[in-house]
Amino acid sequence: MRISSRSYYALRAIYELSEHTDAAPLKIAEIAERQHIPLKFLEAILNHLKGGGFVRSWRGAEGGYRLARPAESLTIGEVLRFMEGPIAPVECVNPARTQECEFLGECPFFEVWCQVLQSISDVVDRTTFADLVLKHRTHKETYVADWTI
Repeated sequence: MRISSRSYYALRAIYELSEHTDAAPLKIAEIAERQHIPLKFLEAILNHLKGGGFVRSWRGAEGGYRLARPAESLTIGEVLRFMEGPIAPVECVNPARTQECEFLGECPFFEVWCQVLQSISDVVDRTTFADLVLKHRTHKETYVADWTI
């Protein structure tokens, strides 16, 4: 499974909004700068995420973006599925597949692909953006640069 740049940027934008605890909305330029996302691309991504109910926006000089729901209730899996569609390493385990597999019932790999799909789903569906923020903050606090003089 390969995640598109569009989805990767969407995850990073939602992460940035999850990390933002101020009452004021976060400006799109700040999100773009902090997460190294091209501004025009981010505008389209945030508009799409707004349509999916993940973010809210405010217009004007004090405007910007905020999460539509608490970071504790947003998982990586739901954002990925919204951006990419079903999570599937191969077409035969994709619930939205348009054709049956030519090896239906006789494929030696089918069970393996189902396990891969389940493993990926387990990780992305139980990892919230609040979890990511906490893990990243903990990592930053414990990280010690290797300084050599």
